[in-house]
Amino acid sequence: MAETESVMWGIHAGRSSEADSIFLKDNHIALGWGDMGSLAKLEPTREAFKAEVAKYWPDSKPGNIINSASQLFRFAHEMAVGDLVVYPSKVDRMIHIGKIEGEYQFVHGHEFGNRHKVKWLRHLPRTNFSQGALYEIGSALSLFQVKNYAEEFRAALAGDTRPLPATTDESVALVAEEIEQTARDFIYKQLAQQLKGYGFQAFVANLLTTMGYRTVESPRGTDEGIDIVAHKDELKLEPPIIKVQVKSTEGNVGRPEAQQLFGNLRDGEFGLLITLGTFSHQAHDFARNKSNLRLIDGSELISFVLEHYEQLDPRYKALLPLKRVYIPEAIAEEEEKWSDLQKKKRTATESA
Repeated sequence: MAETESVMWGIHAGRSSEADSIFLKDNHIALGWGDMGSLAKLEPTREAFKAEVAKYWPDSKPGNIINSASQLFRFAHEMAVGDLVVYPSKVDRMIHIGKIEGEYQFVHGHEFGNRHKVKWLRHLPRTNFSQGALYEIGSALSLFQVKNYAEEFRAALAGDTRPLPATTDESVALVAEEIEQTARDFIYKQLAQQLKGYGFQAFVANLLTTMGYRTVESPRGTDEGIDIVAHKDELKLEPPIIKVQVKSTEGNVGRPEAQQLFGNLRDGEFGLLITLGTFSHQAHDFARNKSNLRLIDGSELISFVLEHYEQLDPRYKALLPLKRVYIPEAIAEEEEKWSDLQKKKRTATESA
């Protein structure tokens, strides 16, 4: 099979110098899970591999069992002689590209006992690759297939190793967008799965507090369409007085909910309808010309969470464990353009 047609795999060895030595000095790629013994003894099905992983690590979460079994199955039964492999070493900070030369084998008594013989063809610095390519091979998995940037690695293998200036690397902005989207997806899943009903209401009340409002939550069963009342002043007398209705649903919120909230507003009061999901066109149509009614969907809500994250109550920061990441200014500019584009799209949708 020509190298342009070969499957390309990415593999990690962690920060272990011992594992790195197996890869680069012994010319083998390897996976852990050595306690299981040879994978050749298992029936060649993913179900058999999942059952074996679960037997050795019964306390593992279902998702971890599936991921581990999938990687082991692919290593033993999908990787083939002639396939290409990319190994980003954390020891020497180089990108090593090679070709698999041997079928699956198992070395007894070793943590990294699952192995394939490999011939290394190129050893290149990380600066020779785009940020997008580096991001793809930085997968959280130990073994994965390289697809999106496979051609870039093939070009490097063929001798095209010109360093790409960071200022002209278009994939930098794409990586930043993917990192942000990953964080947004994580926040959405946590809120949807962990906070329902009054739990989500309490979260929104705390978020409004981080934005400078004083909030009063309605007791359970007595809200009559109002979940939170928000004020700016300590005595809760000065305008604006904001009445908030919260929906933890992941689906569409329609016109009836918007009408109900609007009907509960007195002169000088404002209404805020917040959902983790989205709003129907009819809801947007109803709210469009009402200056004292504001709709906030899940996407905008998550933007507020990211903006005010540091001020959230510790229990919510524990629920949404995030850490600050610095990105190049060029990426920040692209992110601002992307954010502006999203706002224009929302405006166009609401006007449609």
